[in-house]
Amino acid sequence: MKHLSRRRFGLLALSSPLLLLDSHASASLMDSLLSRAIVPRHDSELWVLVEDSEAALSVYRGNRLLERFEPVSLGRGGARPQRQRGDRATPLGEFRVNRFNHSSKFHIFIGLDYPTPTHARMALEAGIYSQQDYDDYFSYYRRHGYPPQETALGGFIGIHGVGKGDTDIHERFHWTDGCVAVTDSQVERLSSLIDIGTRVVIR
Repeated sequence: MKHLSRRRFGLLALSSPLLLLDSHASASLMDSLLSRAIVPRHDSELWVLVEDSEAALSVYRGNRLLERFEPVSLGRGGARPQRQRGDRATPLGEFRVNRFNHSSKFHIFIGLDYPTPTHARMALEAGIYSQQDYDDYFSYYRRHGYPPQETALGGFIGIHGVGKGDTDIHERFHWTDGCVAVTDSQVERLSSLIDIGTRVVIR
C-alpha cells in the first residue's frame, strides 16, 4: 500500500469538499457525509467500517467483506456526531488513519485524524468553536499536517486493543474514553491490513 507523507496527508484532508458547503445543521451534515462514506471509492479500496448499532468493526475490499470483529467497545459516552472534550463519546464520521503506536498501553494504537475539518465546521456552527478557534484549527492543521488534539472537541481518537485493560469488561460494556477497542489479537490483525491513509467510517 502506498505510504502517504504527513504533509500530503494533511493537504488531502484539508481539501475536503465539505469545507465548501453552505451552513447546515450538524446532524444533517453528518448524515449526508455518512451516506456517501459507506460507498467504496473504487472496487479495490481497502477500508474500515465501525457500526455503533452492531458493536462491530468490518474490513472491506471494495464491497467484499474481508474481516469482521465483534463485539467492539466504543466510548462510555455513546457515539455521536458532535463530540466534546471529556464527554467520553466516540465521534461519528469519516476518518483517515494517520499514525500507529506499537508501544501503547492498549497494545497497539491506530490513530485517526479526529477532529476532522467536518467536525470543526460543525463545532463552529454549534457555537462550540469561536471563529478564532476555527481559524486556529486550520492554521494548526496546515502547520503540522494533523489536527490539533487539545481543543474543545478533544482528540487522541483511534482504534486500539485492550492491552492493560480488562478483557471481561471489554466483552460486556462500552468502556473507552471515545476510541474504538478490539482485542489485542484483532488489533494486530487490523494493523497488518491497513496503513496510513486508510479510510475509517464510524456510524
